[in-house]
Amino acid sequence: MAHDSNNRIFFLDMLRALAVLLMVQGHTIDAFLADQYRSYDSTIYNIWFTIRGFTAPIFMFSSGVAFTYLLRINKTPFFRNPRAVKGFYRFIVLVLVGYLLRFPTYKIIDFSEVTYQQWITFFTVDALHLIGFGLLFILSLSYIADKIKVGDTLLYLVGALFFFVVFNFTEKINWANYMPIPFAAYFYQKTGSLFPLFPWTGYVLFGAALGSYLAKNPGVFTTKKFSWQLFSIGLTALLAAMVVSYYQNNILKEKIFWTDNSFVILLRISVVMILSSLMSFISLSIKQIPDFVKQIGSHTLLIYVVHLIILYGSAWIPGITLLYYRSFDISISIMNATMMIILMLSMVTVIEKYKSLQRKKIELVKV
Repeated sequence: MAHDSNNRIFFLDMLRALAVLLMVQGHTIDAFLADQYRSYDSTIYNIWFTIRGFTAPIFMFSSGVAFTYLLRINKTPFFRNPRAVKGFYRFIVLVLVGYLLRFPTYKIIDFSEVTYQQWITFFTVDALHLIGFGLLFILSLSYIADKIKVGDTLLYLVGALFFFVVFNFTEKINWANYMPIPFAAYFYQKTGSLFPLFPWTGYVLFGAALGSYLAKNPGVFTTKKFSWQLFSIGLTALLAAMVVSYYQNNILKEKIFWTDNSFVILLRISVVMILSSLMSFISLSIKQIPDFVKQIGSHTLLIYVVHLIILYGSAWIPGITLLYYRSFDISISIMNATMMIILMLSMVTVIEKYKSLQRKKIELVKV
């Protein structure tokens, strides 16, 4: 996360690890849980469904914090900053992998048998595309901030607000009437996109604002005041969400539930910030966290890709859901999710042990 253990932001390591594990269990249970158990009358299902609604914002927020912290803690000019170059390559990799996961045919260049629905699925904008473009927006705003000598923290917040507010208008436009579907898919959900740029980029940029603040205030995360500040922001967002909810229900007479709207956006921000403050408070009382918690955060892309391929396969590899899609009850689905998490943790442990052995071999050769 940072350059040394003294400078390492434990609460962010913990937040990223939690986000990844929540994502893995969410995808796994969703893949296996049979439809008859998906009832809002079930308390267990309600709790799980609510947690799922917060998983993506936590994942995107923590990605924005981590990337921007590492980008901004390096004080070199933008184009000489290695993190800026790495960030641009990361953008390309994330978007390419996002499309490869949904590639419509096992034939690399022959698309003659691809159906219209397969093309729509291929062009769906998912979490990887979104985070990739989120990083690109962070880089762009960082460059603009350096050029016009404006505080980047403010620019990130304005950018987040832009994506949150403009969403209210973009979602009402049928973008497929005005541009090809591969581009329209980035603007709204009606072509099937799970994470279009509006409002989801807002969570990445909101995280970027915190990452910038942490980079400009070294050691601030070791104070209780900082933890309380995070909690205060979360509580303010929660109160704002309640006001918006009251306005929607009693003034506009709109009954909106779990769809993206101003209330849900504010509620998600409040949960993300309150959870961050909780992690921050916990991190103050510990001197060190297990290495595998840090390692999970550094292997998020690999975990994301591998667990999705195991579940859903790809154009070249069949997934488990080919045989068992939504076929199990709650207990077996939870057991499957637990096994998937153990498998992902084991994969990370094996990779890190291999890397450690390789480093030792190199050191022996140098000696």
